[in-house]
Amino acid sequence: MIFRFHNGRIALPGGAVEAADLTVIDGVLAAVSDPGDAPADREVDLEGGWLLPGFVDTQVNGGGGVLFNDQVDVAAIAAIGAAHARFGTTAFLPTLISDTPAQIAAALAAVDAAIEQGVPGVVGIHIEGPFINEAKRGIHEAHRIRRLDTEILATLTAPHRGRVMLTLAPELCDEEDIRTLVRHGVIVSAGHSDATYDEAQRAIGAGLTGFTHLFNAMSPLHHRNPGAVGAAFDSDSYCGLIVDDVHLHPAVVRLAVHAKGKDRIMLVTDAMPSVGTDVSEFTLQSKRIAVKDGVCIFEDGTLAGTHLDMASALRKTVEVTGLSVPDVSAMASATPAAFLSLEDRIGAIAPGQRADWVWLDAGLDPRATWIGGGIVSESTRSLAQAVQ
Repeated sequence: MIFRFHNGRIALPGGAVEAADLTVIDGVLAAVSDPGDAPADREVDLEGGWLLPGFVDTQVNGGGGVLFNDQVDVAAIAAIGAAHARFGTTAFLPTLISDTPAQIAAALAAVDAAIEQGVPGVVGIHIEGPFINEAKRGIHEAHRIRRLDTEILATLTAPHRGRVMLTLAPELCDEEDIRTLVRHGVIVSAGHSDATYDEAQRAIGAGLTGFTHLFNAMSPLHHRNPGAVGAAFDSDSYCGLIVDDVHLHPAVVRLAVHAKGKDRIMLVTDAMPSVGTDVSEFTLQSKRIAVKDGVCIFEDGTLAGTHLDMASALRKTVEVTGLSVPDVSAMASATPAAFLSLEDRIGAIAPGQRADWVWLDAGLDPRATWIGGGIVSESTRSLAQAVQ
């Protein structure tokens, strides 16, 4: 099938073009070429907007009214994925906030089943805690926090169908445990951590490759005590950033992007079930979380994830950094794909990649999303007005 996109900008690895024919075979982009003379199977007028690689979100707690912790099954994962597809996310990790070993095992099994059943977008799972530091727990419940043990290590390192990402506090686990996790394919990230610079660097040496929502819930950068943030800056690690006008000051976003570059900064949502809905509150592990002015917050003032989607994260990052749309798009697609070692399959509009795309209008609001060449979401204004 040939898709012809025109009258806009298409973000290709070699630079943006105004029009292109994209040939899709069995859900994979087989060729990118200049528009031909023959009619295409699908023709889309981008109306001055952008066609970007589909977004890859490594931290999705919920969406569409569903919290993964509350419903660890295939139906929940599908509902969360559908909610975020409306905003351009074509690959995501359902994220389990600190919970029991039994719930961790159930979540891993649910994601395996979702991938086996072909649920659109799901490429793995993110286990965020409970192996974290109570001093930096944020909204995570203190009584759930625990240390890694051999039983949980066995659960995490068993074969799984998708990627397994684990957020932990490196100062509270053995380096050998990190090596074991990494040896079995688990992607280890530092988060909710009070690690010193040296502790974080030792974990990096053991195979830790990421920092979960950089700056938030971790030891800060100080000129004599660089902390976890300093270790993130002084390494080749990948760093997630929550750009929602709340979690980070715009200057901090600019500093992080300048320090790490678009090849190491990943935009993440840390989204809660309110995304894709108009609900004003939800429950997180017995806590009533209010959604007010786009912010998810507990009664004591603690932030509880976000009401953020990836299209908004991209738009806000463009606004506060002044970077080009393709550069920020890389932070929402190519970079997280590389972090997950999936860059050969997703994250770019290039031959050999899954045909995952998002159409944003000139104001960078989502219009349509494709996964594997099939449209999974479109704006209220029907594509029939743009597709010939």
